[in-house]
Amino acid sequence: MARYKGPSNKLFRNKKVKDLSNRKLTSSMRQTASGQHGAVRKKLSEYAIHLAEKQKIRFTYLVSEKQFAKYYNKAARKSGVTGTILLQLLESRLDNTLYRAGLGITRKQSRQIVNHGHVLVNGKKVDIPSYSLKAGDVITIKSKSAAFLKSVTEMIDMACAPAWMTIDKEALKITFDRIPEREELDPEIKEQLVIEYYSK
Repeated sequence: MARYKGPSNKLFRNKKVKDLSNRKLTSSMRQTASGQHGAVRKKLSEYAIHLAEKQKIRFTYLVSEKQFAKYYNKAARKSGVTGTILLQLLESRLDNTLYRAGLGITRKQSRQIVNHGHVLVNGKKVDIPSYSLKAGDVITIKSKSAAFLKSVTEMIDMACAPAWMTIDKEALKITFDRIPEREELDPEIKEQLVIEYYSK
């Protein structure tokens, strides 16, 4: 499956995936899995637990199965903690950086902004959402799309801006200062389960 096109609320209830396309996915929603037998508690096997965590991360970052395997293999070849490097590679994606900076309400919207050619990286047009950013890269928005994105940035709480990037709301400019550290990323992600999944 290249891309999930089903209901976001099912991903939230089944995989605990957040920030997809529905900001109303809150704790008020039923916490049981979707479907007729969703409320029935089942003891998951070790494999099922590992698979569920992999799928959760994959759907969170909007990555296909093939892409995710490539990210894992790339992380495994590098020196360091494989799980941390994997998350750093995913966080360094262009679409994810726009989302983190608040230039997209969801990752899906950020991905669309990149796909439609509204983004420049170091002054050059980039329309590939998976483009990997490096420390020092500067992201700007084309002027023709600035009006729409400025309306989006009105909702940005700059106090929540990631520490690894500098954001200029007025100029719609993001400077990717550095690769984030593991402690700065989502603590709910259990990347070790993904490592165990691929190690079998």
